[in-house]
This record gives sequence, C-alpha cells and structure tokens, in this order.
Amino acid sequence: MTVVEINGSPAGLEVVHRAATWNYGHYTSMQVRGGAVAGLSLHLARLRDGTATLFPSAAFDSAAVPSLIGHALSGRRDASVRVAVLPHQDFEGTDVMVSVSDPVPDGDRPPLRVRSVAYRRELPHVKHMATMGLTYQALAARAAGFDDVLFLGDGGLVLEGSVWNAVFFDGEAVVWPQAPMLAGITMQVLRSRLDALGVPSVSRPILAGDLAGLRGAATTNSHYPGQPITSIDDVAFGESEELSAVLRRAWKSVTWEPL
Repeated sequence: MTVVEINGSPAGLEVVHRAATWNYGHYTSMQVRGGAVAGLSLHLARLRDGTATLFPSAAFDSAAVPSLIGHALSGRRDASVRVAVLPHQDFEGTDVMVSVSDPVPDGDRPPLRVRSVAYRRELPHVKHMATMGLTYQALAARAAGFDDVLFLGDGGLVLEGSVWNAVFFDGEAVVWPQAPMLAGITMQVLRSRLDALGVPSVSRPILAGDLAGLRGAATTNSHYPGQPITSIDDVAFGESEELSAVLRRAWKSVTWEPL
C-alpha cells in the first residue's frame, strides 16, 4: 500500500497537483529496514543542500524529516520511502512530501548490458524532479536491446547512470568516476565502508576510451549496492561479479541509523 503525506498530514489535492504539474523540486529515496536507514544523515544533508540550491530563501528544518517519515510509516518497519521538497505557490516556502510504498526486494540482481550516450542532467549535483531526459535515454537504450544507460559528458567523460552511480575495478582498486554527477548516498556509504575494511578505493576521471582497460563494473543505488555490469557498448568486463561481491560485503558492514 502507498501512503503520501504532506508536512505530516494526508496529502491534499492542491499540493499533489502542484507536485505533478510544476516539475520543480528535489527529493531523496531510501530503503527502510527494521525502522532504520543506511546513510540517514547523508539523506538529510542532501535535502538541506538541495533546498539551499533550489529554494535559497526558504527555511528548512531537516531535523524534522525523520519524524515525518516515521509518521508516514505508521508502524511499518520495512518500506521504500521518498522524501520530496516542493515549493509553495509563491516560492517563498516549501512543503515536505513523504511517500511510503512496499520495500524493494533484497535479492541479488542479474548482470546488466549498458549503452553509453552523450547526456548530462541539469544541475547534476541535485536529485531533482526534472527526470524526463534521463528516463527517455533509459527507455531508448532498452528499446535498442540494452538493459540501461550510462551518461557521458564532454570528451567522453564518464558521469553516471540513469538512476545509479557507476563504479569500476582496475585490477588493484575500486574506482569511482570523478565528474559532475549526483553523489549517491549508497556510493558515499560504500566509499566509507571500503576504507574501513581496508579495500583500496580511489576517485579519478574516467573517459569512455579508458573502459577497455578496466576489469569490472557495477551500479550502486538505494535499491542495490552493487549490480554487476557485464558490458558497456562493446567493452566486456570479466571481473564484475567479483567487484559486486566486494561492494555487497562492504554494504553488509554498514550500521543503519534508526529513524
């Protein structure tokens, strides 16, 4: 069952209409397990930063967000949660929309075949609601026989996937692309845990021409910490399953933060 609340109360038609038609705002998505969230403090920081970017004159109390989530959960211990910050009609203030739905299954995910395309999201550091472009590119990739899409910037710089961060293995270290992109919460949590586990992890620019020299590739997002990528375009990766296993091991070591 899906529940939608605005500022801790049942969502009214006017605010839902505004969310559906204005296409301006930002959000964060998370999985709740046992009433806790991996990287909760990072989600709250994302909401603060997004509000400062899109609504610089609006006050925003991120400390109130966990209680709003808890109210919408209404006792549910496991769920998918999306928290969105929407503008008032005069753009001088904001509303917080919390949507609760069934949890994403935790089972393993099959390897992906990915197509690259030249595309860059507007305000890439913000998880905003202008998602038509990335959705179009993902659907076009699937229509062409691929599973998903990887975005490339100027000069073939590797950016990010449709709804995920890319991560690679070069034979010695886990490699995160250094580029204009969304700093995914799962990516941030994994980087911290890899360091704690002593797994070499670096961030550097990666060009499309560099992919053939990498051994493994995977995706990370709130749904799954390390879905293997078997190929990007005509470049195949032979050690993606091993990379995925390292990421999953790091994820299992995460201490989830209670709401």
